[in-house]
Amino acid sequence: MTSSSPNPLRLAPSILAADHAHLAAGLEIVRQLPVKWLHLDIMDGHFVPNFSFGPQTVADLRKRDHELFFDTHLMLDNPDEHVDAFIKAGANLVSIHVEPDYDVEATLERIKAAGCQCGIVLNPGTPAEAALPFIRKVDLILVMTVWPGFGGQSFIEDTLPKMGLLHDWRMARNLNFRLEVDGGIDLETAPLCREQGVDTYVAGTAFFKAEDRAAFLKGIEGA
Repeated sequence: MTSSSPNPLRLAPSILAADHAHLAAGLEIVRQLPVKWLHLDIMDGHFVPNFSFGPQTVADLRKRDHELFFDTHLMLDNPDEHVDAFIKAGANLVSIHVEPDYDVEATLERIKAAGCQCGIVLNPGTPAEAALPFIRKVDLILVMTVWPGFGGQSFIEDTLPKMGLLHDWRMARNLNFRLEVDGGIDLETAPLCREQGVDTYVAGTAFFKAEDRAAFLKGIEGA
């Protein structure tokens, strides 16, 4: 079994799974609990086959809450052209995919220079080795446990060894980046990820549809 993470466990509810006609109400659901992170999925209809929302929505949500940590995941063909807008809108951390053709390292440096935390994202078919050039530069590595684009998909168990490998590299290098998972995360799949050293859990459908969201939070964070 992989050793535990150096970081405290965090649940990051995905606002994508809230009612898009009432995102403010979805934000209030999160605010009613001792949740510290909110996950914002930004999709462009090109890199992934779906659209979500842009920096104005992030800015409007930020106006309603100044305490939540906005964990912002850019699923874009050209994230380098948009990171500044999301940082200005109130993102605390901006994660970018390694798969598109752009200067990933330079984009990470721009995010950091703006005073924002940065992360990289690996799709299910992208090997852990794709993270190695950036592993000392990031605050978070997100392993997608479904193919990005739509909520409510089933967890891909083949991604578990990738998490474990990234965690082992983290420990061997004495690093403390967060290791995050997103896709099909619930109270059954989260423990599988925890065994691989994961400390940050994005949950959308499972969180917002939970009969007892406080119990769901406790089941993830163990609080």
